[in-house]
Amino acid sequence: MTRDERLQQIIAILRDGKMHRARDLAARLGVSERTIWRDMAEISAYGVPVEGERGVGYILRRAMGLPPLVLTKEELAALEHLLTLAEAVEDPRLSAGAASLAAKIRAALPSPPAEDTAEDAGEGLAGARASS
Repeated sequence: MTRDERLQQIIAILRDGKMHRARDLAARLGVSERTIWRDMAEISAYGVPVEGERGVGYILRRAMGLPPLVLTKEELAALEHLLTLAEAVEDPRLSAGAASLAAKIRAALPSPPAEDTAEDAGEGLAGARASS
């Protein structure tokens, strides 16, 4: 498991809204408590609303999921453009995050309607979904 995968796993665990001790997280993920402490600092630095401290435990105070959104073609195009820009940056974490986000969005998009033209179907995130 990579560090990024572990950070995502920690966030997934914390989404239950319960207090989790570093010792328990470390045992569950097969790492040391010190690694969990560093990971929690990193998660917090990303802006994830985690509260807690060493010796007490950690809890996610607010939901991290987005509510359902209805996007227009123009909004999808803007989103794709922003993700493409983010994927191109030199920071590997930001670039990987943008690629991961784009994949999640593609997976959630419905297939384009049959009446869409071939040109429309090949464009953007929706086109990537249709061809996957």
